[in-house]
Amino acid sequence: MNPSAKPNIVFIMTDDQGPWALGCAGNKEIQTPNLDRLAAEGVRLDNFFCASPVCSPARASLLTGRIPSQHGIHDWIEKGNAADGAIEYLQDQLAYTELLAQNGYVCGLSGKWHLGDSMKPQKGFTHWYAHESGGGPYYNAPMIRDGALVREKDYITDVITDDALEFIDRQAESPQPFYLSVHYTAPHSPWIGNHPQAYLDLYEDCAFESCPQEPHHPWSYKTQNEPPEKVRQKLIGYFAAVTAMDYNVGRIMERIDKLGLREHTLICFLSDNGFNCGHHGIWGKGNGTFPQNMYDSSVKVPAIFSQPGTIPQGAVSEALVSGYDWMPTLLEYVGIGNPEAERLPGRSFLGSLRGSDTDERDNVVVFDEYGPVRMIRSREWKYVHRYPYGPHELYDLTGDPGERHNLTDAEDYRGQLEAMKARLDEWFVRYADPAVDGSREPVTGSGQMNLAGPAGRGARAFSDTYLKNLR
Repeated sequence: MNPSAKPNIVFIMTDDQGPWALGCAGNKEIQTPNLDRLAAEGVRLDNFFCASPVCSPARASLLTGRIPSQHGIHDWIEKGNAADGAIEYLQDQLAYTELLAQNGYVCGLSGKWHLGDSMKPQKGFTHWYAHESGGGPYYNAPMIRDGALVREKDYITDVITDDALEFIDRQAESPQPFYLSVHYTAPHSPWIGNHPQAYLDLYEDCAFESCPQEPHHPWSYKTQNEPPEKVRQKLIGYFAAVTAMDYNVGRIMERIDKLGLREHTLICFLSDNGFNCGHHGIWGKGNGTFPQNMYDSSVKVPAIFSQPGTIPQGAVSEALVSGYDWMPTLLEYVGIGNPEAERLPGRSFLGSLRGSDTDERDNVVVFDEYGPVRMIRSREWKYVHRYPYGPHELYDLTGDPGERHNLTDAEDYRGQLEAMKARLDEWFVRYADPAVDGSREPVTGSGQMNLAGPAGRGARAFSDTYLKNLR
């Protein structure tokens, strides 16, 4: 490969991985040796926030640089994936993969898509091996290959990796740079009866002190009230799914090394959203409660970036960054402009990847949304506003990092609350598209069934089935 060419990019993304579920992030119980090595060979970002604490809107924001109230996906996509009447939810919205393809990259997808119409390649991808929907069993998983539905009898984390390795092998012989999304369904449920015994055995004696089973959150669902023995089996399965995924990340790293591509390949590792395994008394992410929650364990994700010789090794950045910052960062990294940059909220965090966090990046606030629930977070404070009536939350993260004491009714903090609410309002007025503004949508966390706003032509866009399981 021409050493002056643009770098290859391998973007590995997991599904529902909490920010705490990494050995290199301080968890001494979970086994992630390959991701720990990747972090030692690059930069780990300790404050990376998803744009929405559920899969489809978070993934759409990563891909387009738009917030959900710009791209219109406000919940995980329940209908419109494939056989249920395909809907291309991001039609006519520019993705960074399209810009990569226009600038000579060969783009491949191996794994989860979950942004509508999984049957056909979109957004500049020419290699397309996609999950039919967004999750499901790890054996006999429904996948789309060559435009047809196939059932993969083998463990899907391994099969996704097999497909990714075949793509890398092919592209290693090409003069063109490649971009590859390796999007695992792991460690999303199901956790019981779905993972190889060898990985389950690793955690048979684990104390799971990293996942304290707190009293059930008052907004959690009655289906989360399970006996301790079942909760333990779920923990074993979740940890096993992470370690099985980590093993496969090691396979990818090994192949890139073997092909002599390592110093010319940017490896990125993220999850789509965070996850609670008993944290705050919740099993789930933002929609693990109703109304939806914005705890850090739901909105933070693990994040690692590595390219030896270009990105410093063994660094940890404390900069506050968001999923909507990813598109401008990657495009700047590879030297490609974005014609829509001025309309988008994100700002490049390339300085953080190069070891030079600036004051501007350190002092930035991040925003999050899940339908009518919105969050603004600085290093010291978090405010959550729920339209139209609340309840709202204000946390002093310096004195209360666990988000235990809601200060919205404390008169001493009225000024802080009002200042954050004003900044939140100004930001969303600037960037939200009124046609798909989430504050006007009845999002419950039960799934999206159609296009939001006027584009849905009056059809019901959001399910409310989860509400039947309220405590």
